[in-house]
Amino acid sequence: MHANAGGAADAPVPDSAAGVSFVMPVLNEIAYLERAVRTVLEQDVPGPMELILALGPSSDGTTGLARRLAADDDRIVIVENPEADIPTGLNLAIARSTLPTIVRVDAHSELAPGYTVRALQTLARVRAANVGGVMRADGRAPFQRAVARAYNSRFGLGGGAYHGGTREGEAESAYLGVMRRVVLDEVGGFDESLRRGEDWELNLRIRRAGYRVWFDPELAVTYWPRESWLRLARQFRATGAWRGELVRRYGRRNSLRFFAPPVLVLAVAASILVGVLQATGVVSGVGAVAASVVYLPVAAYLVLIVAVAAGPGGGRGWRDKLWTLAVLPTMHLAWGAGFLVGALSGAHDTVDTSRLGTRNTPLP
Repeated sequence: MHANAGGAADAPVPDSAAGVSFVMPVLNEIAYLERAVRTVLEQDVPGPMELILALGPSSDGTTGLARRLAADDDRIVIVENPEADIPTGLNLAIARSTLPTIVRVDAHSELAPGYTVRALQTLARVRAANVGGVMRADGRAPFQRAVARAYNSRFGLGGGAYHGGTREGEAESAYLGVMRRVVLDEVGGFDESLRRGEDWELNLRIRRAGYRVWFDPELAVTYWPRESWLRLARQFRATGAWRGELVRRYGRRNSLRFFAPPVLVLAVAASILVGVLQATGVVSGVGAVAASVVYLPVAAYLVLIVAVAAGPGGGRGWRDKLWTLAVLPTMHLAWGAGFLVGALSGAHDTVDTSRLGTRNTPLP
């Protein structure tokens, strides 16, 4: 293994025409799967390519669609993922794959033209083990557009590089990721004890093994977020719980930005408690005035929410802006509440129920 002057190990570079395996976990994605698959198959890949679908037990017609797509194109292979967990599905798909570079894709996303070629060029140029780019969230209806705007905002998801970064370089993690198979085998693949946060944890082990994880802002993936308030809240609660679990396991290796939502939840809880004590007269006089300082962080947060919703890029109309006022606190508070539970008692068997039982119509 060759090490560069910076001390990080160079990942091996296979022949440029050795081919690429795309791996995609799939569960209840009737509205998005066909277009996601199409953007994969349209990638201009040097050498052979294959798409492995890790198919969970869907209830919305996705299973039939996936099998029809596989019947129409022999590059598509299906492996069953009866447990439906994403890390398990990814490992099953990787185990079934045959080519030296693994491209993780999501059934809720669409690859930009040239994505794979650019990623392969970047991997070879910087000798990284994993490279990822920018998640460009998009939406059709006002609610989904508001969620997409929150995803694309540094205020919405805390400023991770793949949520709008512009500077190429080493990264903590990678969105989806284009990875060298030999490195995945070396570090043991995805951790199947996790149900969320599996990408971050895998990239932590890749970096611990001495390899580079790289961010390339020229890479872009379109992501379609959840379409309803309840599904969004469920998604973020589960994601927060598993981040709390990761904090239990890895402590300060987690970025400080992950602690902002739980701090917000605690601030809101303190404000409610003080408000009740003041309203009932338990706290009064000078004490009530002094206690009112707990309202300041929440008031500042509300001002920021209004400013973001009303600011430039606020969407196509007033409904988008109003939904932004609801979406941002939903994301932050659901994530923060989940984080506190996960950090204090563990995520245990927390599942992202927003992926279950969808009844969406396919995108045009």
